[in-house]
Amino acid sequence: MSALLDGDLPGASRMAGVLLTEYFATDRARWLWQFRLDQMAADPGRARWMVRQAIVGDKGLVVGHAGFHGPPDEAGMVEIGYSIAPDFRRQGYARSALIELLRRAAAETSVTTVRATISPDNVASLATISGFGFVEVGEQWDEEDGLELVFEVPARRVPPA
Repeated sequence: MSALLDGDLPGASRMAGVLLTEYFATDRARWLWQFRLDQMAADPGRARWMVRQAIVGDKGLVVGHAGFHGPPDEAGMVEIGYSIAPDFRRQGYARSALIELLRRAAAETSVTTVRATISPDNVASLATISGFGFVEVGEQWDEEDGLELVFEVPARRVPPA
């Protein structure tokens, strides 16, 4: 993430062990990397819950990134986040990332609830979570993203294959 913030895409790719695309160096992505680095600096234990590359196939094609916003809170809730590069959207990769996030959450005994927050205008993400048992539980205002609908699902619900 530090290399990406420095604009060193080749160096970041070498460190990650996969070829990262310009999608990882956009202004939006750089904002996320700085935010996550700040979180990890404040609490290094958060690192294992943070963002990871979304990789498919045996050639290590990186289609986006996915992860949690942090470790479970005191109630056992984790919030998920995923983003797929425009060239790879509408091919099922977001759904695959969601499945992996749900599986990871279900494997952690400290996690009881998985949350997703989505802009009401983000039709693709709303469609991605449908069929996974998410229930709308409210809405919130996010300083970065504006109005978001809040969805939750029990962590032990086994996602479909």
